[in-house]
Amino acid sequence: MIDIGGDVGALVIHTPPDLNGTEIELSPADAEEVRTHVAVRERHGPGATLHAAVFPSLAAGTYTVWDPTSRPIAQVTVTGGQVTQFTWPIH
Repeated sequence: MIDIGGDVGALVIHTPPDLNGTEIELSPADAEEVRTHVAVRERHGPGATLHAAVFPSLAAGTYTVWDPTSRPIAQVTVTGGQVTQFTWPIH
């Protein structure tokens, strides 16, 4: 369940299948020590199976996305009332 509105948005991180079950961490860009995490899960949709981590309710702002080895890989901006989508970089 995604709960957005006002100053609260959501973030969906699309990942490759090999990250299924992996925990992805997220922190406010200005407070790297304050992290939350969710697991990548297989998501079934019409005609397709995708893998994604869903952060269902985040305060609007800029966040750092951390890889499983605790390296920062990107910054994303979450906008209130919207679902922000980010695609995991392939190395």
